[in-house]
Amino acid sequence: ARNPRTAGRELVTGAVSVRSAWTGALVALAVFLGAAALLNPLCLVLAPLAVVPMVVYPYGKRFTNFPHAILGLAQAIGPIGAWLAVTGSWSWDAVILGLAVGIWIGGFDLIFACQDVQADRAHGVLSFPARFGIPAALWGARVCHVITTGLLVWFGLATDAEVFYWIGMVIVAVAFVYEHRVVRPHDLSRLNRAFFSVNGFIGMALFACALLDLLLRGLTP
Repeated sequence: ARNPRTAGRELVTGAVSVRSAWTGALVALAVFLGAAALLNPLCLVLAPLAVVPMVVYPYGKRFTNFPHAILGLAQAIGPIGAWLAVTGSWSWDAVILGLAVGIWIGGFDLIFACQDVQADRAHGVLSFPARFGIPAALWGARVCHVITTGLLVWFGLATDAEVFYWIGMVIVAVAFVYEHRVVRPHDLSRLNRAFFSVNGFIGMALFACALLDLLLRGLTP
């Protein structure tokens, strides 16, 4: 409630009660575990591990300057879980993809968190930008996205991707360069464009190119 950006959220305003939020979370957890059980034994065994970072992340800014890493870990589990759901077996290719997604999201969360530096410092909320400054956070995001690009290249090589996947990778690389050109330490006016628009485009573009690559190779679910 002390951060103007989040002051209108439903839990803050009382539009959603704490009891309702807990009820919804517990119902979602039960559905998640039930769905994992219906998929295959490996998904059920690993499902509790997937829950941990999702539960810890909302509290991350209370105890670490790196809550963005917790968010990245939570998001990295998504592609790995989807792979396990479809195949029922462990794959290091899935881990490469999961790491790429997690580091990508952790990186652009560093950018997003820059807008809250003043509020975070005023109220003792922890984050990388609040602790180390906006310039360091933006450099950290750049490093994350270079690593993301490298991991996506590794994934393409590991899975024998063909031309359309690599076209997608070129698009992703260009979009990353643009994202980091529009946000400057002393000019965050285009932060939402970098955070929402560019990253939304990156996800859709790579998905479309990867799907087209799979279809042209004759690979079907």
